[in-house]
Amino acid sequence: MKKQYWSIVLLSVLLGACDLEQTPEATTTRDAVFNSEKGLEVYSNSFYVPLTNPDYSILPTANNQVRGDEMSDFAARTQIPDFLRDGAFGPRQSSGWDWRALRNINFFIENAKPSPDVSTEAREHYLGVARFFRAMFYFDKVKRFGDVPWINKTMSIEDPDLYSNRDSRTLVMDSVLADLDYAGAHVREAADNSRSTVTRYVVYGFKSRVCLFEGTFRKYHTEYNLGGTATKWLEEAAGAAQKVMEKGGYLLNESGGPTASYRQVFISRTPVTSEVMLAAAADVNLSLFNDANWYWTSATYGSRVSFTRTFINTYLLEDGTPFTDQSGHETMVFADEVKGRDKRLQQTIRMGNYTRVNAGKREVAPPVFSYTYTGYQPIKWTLDDTYYDGGTRNDNSVALLRYAEVLLNYAEARAELETITTDDWTKTVGALRRRAGITGNLTTLPTMLDDYMQAEYFPDISNPVLMEIRRERGIELALEGLRFYDLVRWKHGELLLKVWNGLYVPALDVPMDLNEDGVMDVAFYKTMPANPVKGVTYVNVGEKINNLDNPQRLSHDSSGEITWLANVDRGEWNDKRYLYPIPETDSLMNPALGQNPGWY
Repeated sequence: MKKQYWSIVLLSVLLGACDLEQTPEATTTRDAVFNSEKGLEVYSNSFYVPLTNPDYSILPTANNQVRGDEMSDFAARTQIPDFLRDGAFGPRQSSGWDWRALRNINFFIENAKPSPDVSTEAREHYLGVARFFRAMFYFDKVKRFGDVPWINKTMSIEDPDLYSNRDSRTLVMDSVLADLDYAGAHVREAADNSRSTVTRYVVYGFKSRVCLFEGTFRKYHTEYNLGGTATKWLEEAAGAAQKVMEKGGYLLNESGGPTASYRQVFISRTPVTSEVMLAAAADVNLSLFNDANWYWTSATYGSRVSFTRTFINTYLLEDGTPFTDQSGHETMVFADEVKGRDKRLQQTIRMGNYTRVNAGKREVAPPVFSYTYTGYQPIKWTLDDTYYDGGTRNDNSVALLRYAEVLLNYAEARAELETITTDDWTKTVGALRRRAGITGNLTTLPTMLDDYMQAEYFPDISNPVLMEIRRERGIELALEGLRFYDLVRWKHGELLLKVWNGLYVPALDVPMDLNEDGVMDVAFYKTMPANPVKGVTYVNVGEKINNLDNPQRLSHDSSGEITWLANVDRGEWNDKRYLYPIPETDSLMNPALGQNPGWY
């Protein structure tokens, strides 16, 4: 956290603002930065924490990370995102075409010349850090916009290249890969316990994410005619992940056993250093907090994001078999369906014996229907003390890159290459499931294709191994900000339009005990009963509320799954949404940028 302080103190004095409208001052003070290792270190800290506005950060902020999956196929929320609604989003509403952070990086790369006062090793380390952040910056731009201008110099306001057109995806991504390779070869290995510093194995972990995205994007988006190059990127992904697995020294956190070890990674005040590779850490002394509790436990502040039943159905039983293979699973009530499942389920949603602390007293805490629309209420990022619910108070560190993701990146890349072995499976998906208390199918490659996964999610996948890796990725990485772009790279954006369904309700007007503590929690009605049960939350599922269509219904009128916003027209999926439009203000300023297909 001291990065922010020293960056502001030194860089604001020496260099001034770094954006496309203002050039850093060329003064003798520049030598004080670039001719000393300390100066290089302090400047490089500005890549982590921007001097002007955290919104320009290349790294996700803690708050952005904990709400990163609010637009995904498994997330029911207050409203359907405008991005997914026909006619509600276009170039005028688009954003993200900002290049200020890049100029800061390029200025450093241009000026970090050999100096007798700085060792070659130190200079190359900080250049590697800079190039890592440039790769991260460009990866985000390519994911969002596709073709973008490749800028590897510090441009002035008079530079004609400011008004050039976009470069090809292949040129930009090859340049990203070159930056990551340089960083992997030169960034130091040593890590600090705050997990707030880029190290060599952070670089390789992130490289596995980038290359897996690009390899699968090129494989499944055949319209780009880049399928012939997908193998190279998948091999790079597997190779980068393998370096982390063999030399990084990371392990899955298993402290606390199957019922606690997974969630500890997300609610710990200090990063769980065995597994967390890079984090946005909280610091009470510097008043650096996040608002995860406020966002996830408020009826008004957040988007009331809840999981859908379709997704919850993908959690396996403890023996490693699909939950949906059970007879009668379709009409199983909440208290029964959550039993005997993958232990990550009880560490991801409110269920069973989950409790919270209220004014020092621990109390049972079933799903609360003033917060959740579906009944599957997330707890992954929230602290159990209600003290944290009312503002920006959370002091848990937020993982930005985890070893678990690297394992999944390796497994998926190897499966896509059709080279995955039993040993690969055991070390990756098998290890993750073993931590989650699953006992079966941990050391053998899957041979049976799950019909439910194929019918509900990936009808184009016939490889049982790849299907199970996709299941595992959805469960292990839920709410970590990766799901939207997983769907993009797999070319399954249509999943974003799935109906938002919730827990099964066997009958109207009958209170339900969601956690089997003997206290009734919720009831669903069309006509409010004359004598409601005290303490029960009553949810209206009639057709109208105050003469307006009710967005919450039951799938079979008087029974069935809760459906939320099922009566709102979602339209049809349009492939233009695999890319965002170039913002209107930027395309007007530089017409040479053109516009992405379908967004005119």
